[in-house]
Amino acid sequence: MNPLLRAVCASFAACVASIASAKAVYPDVPEQINPSAKYVFYSHGYIVEGDNETPVHKRWGKYDFPAIKQALSDDTYTLIAEHRPKGVAPEAYTKTLVSKVHKLLDAGVSASNITLVGFSRGGALTIMASDALKNDAIHYVVLAGCAGLIKSKTEIQLYGKVLSVYETSDQVGSCDFVKARSANLKSFTELSISTGKEHGAFYLPRDEWLKPVKSWILNH
Repeated sequence: MNPLLRAVCASFAACVASIASAKAVYPDVPEQINPSAKYVFYSHGYIVEGDNETPVHKRWGKYDFPAIKQALSDDTYTLIAEHRPKGVAPEAYTKTLVSKVHKLLDAGVSASNITLVGFSRGGALTIMASDALKNDAIHYVVLAGCAGLIKSKTEIQLYGKVLSVYETSDQVGSCDFVKARSANLKSFTELSISTGKEHGAFYLPRDEWLKPVKSWILNH
């Protein structure tokens, strides 16, 4: 075969394989809801709010929202990750997130097949959604989300089954104080990672947090 033609064919095959392996990620609840499927929501950090999916923080570097979505997606569940608009109030978006969960529940999806994952501001939104839903069967993953917003809202509690992950070099630490005030928690597991990247540890799909989170999702 002509070397140039061989190279073109190899490149085309690689593209086809890449497209085939790419997993679907939705910005909203899909129009066609499968009642027997698993659904995972990912809520990004505050820095991504607006038009830029890859903003750069002067200390922590690039937040790669597209890469995180692709890495967090999986063949065993449908990933929903909305790019929030700039300036959206936490309370207002919590209502939006809760309405999306109710849409799945109303379509017959089991609460035990729904997981909400959130980092930083997204983690706070996840906690606030948990408090609003008050559903013991839903799963929640909080990534460095127990900061000032949740500390100031002392009435907010966690429900259901929760995994908390924080970075030891980050100012945003353990969610133990939220656990302590949450009388109706079904289960609570907390992990710490130590990358030295501070809050930026979650800006990229690093194995340190991604692997335990995906494992937890797949096993619950």
